[in-house]
Amino acid sequence: MADDMNIETYLAQGGVLSNPSNVPPRYRAELMKMMATFVDSELAGAAGFADIINKGPGIKARIAAAKIVLEKSDSAEKVLRIMGDFGADTERYADHHPWTARLERDADIGQTRSKHDMRLAVFIYPLEGWADAVVMNLLMGSAVAVQLQELSHVSYQPLAEAFRAIQPIEAHHAELAAEGLMVLAETPEAGALQALADYWWPRVAASFGSGSSHKFEVLKAMGLRHTPNAELKARWENTVTAVLDKAGLKPTA
Repeated sequence: MADDMNIETYLAQGGVLSNPSNVPPRYRAELMKMMATFVDSELAGAAGFADIINKGPGIKARIAAAKIVLEKSDSAEKVLRIMGDFGADTERYADHHPWTARLERDADIGQTRSKHDMRLAVFIYPLEGWADAVVMNLLMGSAVAVQLQELSHVSYQPLAEAFRAIQPIEAHHAELAAEGLMVLAETPEAGALQALADYWWPRVAASFGSGSSHKFEVLKAMGLRHTPNAELKARWENTVTAVLDKAGLKPTA
């Protein structure tokens, strides 16, 4: 960074940071919120899938589910280590909240989160059986893949590198779900799949957040965002619509 350039200008022009000591307070707050949301969502997602493993139809499906649980936990740890560089108590973090906690199936909390639980709201709803888990994993896994494409370019270099390492792993989870959906489409459970897609679609769509241009511009100036939420959501819709179509399903309007 040039000596006569302040850090805000440096970031706005595409600069990157690599050390917690160089991070301005507002930047740090937004960065920590981003990391906490990812870690909490991965831990909650892993906890939810752990309860589904033994409902898998056969050994191959159960191994795939167990691998997802392992890899989501590992991805959370990668980002949690970076939070530790900023002073987060990594020893207590993962244990401070009951990650298996879920609301009632018909609860409607929109995008609500609390400072003590930053998981995306979609992870507060319960999974009900194998087919439900497959559909949810397809829709949310595809959303995570799109979101990680964006997050892999954040201006805090260690975090960008972590997200780039995590990106193909999460993309593979969505691929496994797509394979699982095609299998289910040929079984007696096929008739229930559309209702499951209708249930999860709006809850996953909400994970892309609002279209607030002001907040986006603030984060863009910090190099923490580059693509508007509406564009990311449209990419997701195009991807999952194609997969649903192959299974004879329709996206929810």
